[in-house]
Order: sequence, then C-alpha cells, then structure tokens
Amino acid sequence: MELLKIERLLEKYFEANTSLEEERILKDFFTKEVVPEHLIQYKSYFGAFEKDKEEVHKPEIKLPEKKFHLRWIAAAAAILFMLSIFSYQQYEVHQQKEAQRAFLETQKALRMISQNLNKGNRAVAQLEYYDKAQQTVFKND
Repeated sequence: MELLKIERLLEKYFEANTSLEEERILKDFFTKEVVPEHLIQYKSYFGAFEKDKEEVHKPEIKLPEKKFHLRWIAAAAAILFMLSIFSYQQYEVHQQKEAQRAFLETQKALRMISQNLNKGNRAVAQLEYYDKAQQTVFKND
C-alpha cells in the first residue's frame, strides 16, 4: 500500500503537482536504507538534496589589505598646492602681458587719431587762409 502511494507521489512530483508535505514524504522514503529495486534510481536524486543540505561551503576569500597611506596623500596634496600656485602666477603674468598689449594697441590707435585730427586742423587752417583771401579780394571789387 505504501509503495503504491510513493509511486503515485513520484508521478505527481515529476508533473510538478506535489505539495511541500508530499515532497517531504518522498524525501523521507528515499533517505531510508532500504528502497525497492525498481525505485532505487530515485534514491540518489532525493539523497542529493540531503547531502547538499549537510554540505556547507565556506569559501575563503582573501581581500587585499587596504592601507591608508597618509604620506602619499599629503605629498599629492602638497604637489597639487604647488601646481595651483604656479598656475595662478602664470595666469597673473599672462594677464599683465595682455594688459600691456592692450595699452600699446590703445596708444597706437590714439596716435593715429591724433595724426588724422592734426591733418584735419591743417586743412581747416588752409581753408581759413583761402577764405580770408577770398573775402579780401571780393571786398575790394
């Protein structure tokens, strides 16, 4: 009777229709020492679950030690600080050169404007001379 029940439970198990209680019954049956000859092939299947449950695998993982190298960090910070000072000084020099160049360009432009205004003043002076000469000639007529 029990053997017939086990065979039916096996059929249900392989059709994925068993409950947890029925699966426990199958596991208990196949973990016994004596199993009928025609069901011996399932003993290793259900026994594997029991072996896996007992087997505990604890892998040993060695992680590299993390060392906090304060000296390296301090050196890197000092180098970074020195580089920032150097780059700021270079920026200041660049700004001074740019200001000097702009000053020279402005002087050049103002000199050119002054020269052109002086030419204009000379031309106006000559026009005034001709205007006086014209007034003198036409008054005498």
